[in-house]
Amino acid sequence: MPSGMIDAVEVVLATVLGLAVGLAVIPMLNWIKKRSRATAADLSEPSPQVSEQLQVAVGLLRAGALVVGPYDEVLLSNPRARTLGLVRGSRVSPEELLDMVRGVRQSGQSVGSVLKGRREPGTPVTELAVRIAALGEGLVLMIVDDRSAQVRTDEIKRDFVGNVSHELKTPVGAIRVLAEAVEDAYDDPEAVHRFAIRLIAEAERLSELIQQIIELSRLQSDDPLLQPEVVSVDEVITDAINNRRELAESRSVNLSTAVTPGLRVLGDMRQLTSAVTNLIENAINYSNLGARVSVSSRACTDDGDDFVEIAVSDNGIGIPPEELDRIFERFYRVDYARSRAEGGTGLGLAIVKHAIGAHGGSVNVWSKPGQGSTFTLRLPAYEEIPAAATESPLTTRGTS
Repeated sequence: MPSGMIDAVEVVLATVLGLAVGLAVIPMLNWIKKRSRATAADLSEPSPQVSEQLQVAVGLLRAGALVVGPYDEVLLSNPRARTLGLVRGSRVSPEELLDMVRGVRQSGQSVGSVLKGRREPGTPVTELAVRIAALGEGLVLMIVDDRSAQVRTDEIKRDFVGNVSHELKTPVGAIRVLAEAVEDAYDDPEAVHRFAIRLIAEAERLSELIQQIIELSRLQSDDPLLQPEVVSVDEVITDAINNRRELAESRSVNLSTAVTPGLRVLGDMRQLTSAVTNLIENAINYSNLGARVSVSSRACTDDGDDFVEIAVSDNGIGIPPEELDRIFERFYRVDYARSRAEGGTGLGLAIVKHAIGAHGGSVNVWSKPGQGSTFTLRLPAYEEIPAAATESPLTTRGTS
């Protein structure tokens, strides 16, 4: 075929191919352009307006509340909703809640549900009560109550009742067994005397346990700062030492003090004395015969706030590091056999923690096995303001 004809054929084929490609591409370009215009139009549509009344209502709610728009955007949320992590940027979080919002918007039916967070090792369970309702025009209202604290409180109550029941069974059972032994040994005065001594010891243990349960229950319901009194730290330490001096003498433990005189705090004298008494008793019980227990007090300042610190130190057996986080749990004992032998109930440190916490203070612990322990109570210091400066003569500085 002549080259001129070949060139003509190539031109024709190229033209036909170009037309074919053009016919295929043009509709595609038109579709893309049309799709882009539709998307832009959708996005340019204004979201429904949230009324001022609804804004005020959402702001007043203690529960987490938010209003979600037709495109899943969060139009309104209160601080509690953000604190609970229900809003991430302008979207609902977590994804499970977003799916519920979409379902309500589509069906128009209100729903209620309870969401439980995954329990990670060492972290408490979370529980959220969720209520979602459609408001019309694509708007959805979500209200979320955080029930985690209530759930944890209920768990603590159940554990407490269970622990109390278990702890009470031991002395009650021992008293019954010893009473039966006394009855069987009625013709053996020496055995009766021996069993009677043990019977008295178990009765005293039961009495102490009941008393501490009552004390802990009262601490959890009373607020010592509602009607506080000015408390002398010197008197607290003196009374606490006198309360346990007989116990120290029975174990040949030397009690010593190193106090800064004149320190004062606001609160309840009896509660603070009970806290220091429990620390001294623990120090004596977990020390060897002839050991030393020291009680000290001092004033200190932290970040411009004034505090009073009361420390109880011993050179006893100490506490293993892995058990330091658990020593304030109710009925928890570091050395169960030893504490039972010494009459411990496992409630002393729980009482200390509650009493000091109720006074706005904190408890710090240093301990090393074989070297001893130091428990330090830190309380806001009391400072008197001149009468000319204020109508009330009392004020408290410092926070825990």
